[in-house]
Amino acid sequence: MSTPLYQLKAEFFKTLGHPVRIRVLELLSVREHAVAEMLPEVGVEAASLSQQLAVLRKANLVVTRREGSNVFYSLTDPQIAELLKVARGILSGVLEGQIELLADLKAGRHA
Repeated sequence: MSTPLYQLKAEFFKTLGHPVRIRVLELLSVREHAVAEMLPEVGVEAASLSQQLAVLRKANLVVTRREGSNVFYSLTDPQIAELLKVARGILSGVLEGQIELLADLKAGRHA
């Protein structure tokens, strides 16, 4: 019996459910990066970054390429970058709604 699609989606979003992984995917949405390039951008220790990259590799969201002693990471699919853009748009809308609600509350328009 195959796994239901909704369960696969839940696992996919669970994989995305870590700030370091999201930041890595954002960086890789622009271009491939070496691990050393990502470290200052994500602000975690090398071991933690390595662990999060392993999760992304296991989920087939990123692939590696070795050049000498450097390991470069890139997205497996450009749709990952599109998903992050869609998420940004959704969050922008949610936050705009919260700002409007806050303004209404401050103005005394809600009881």
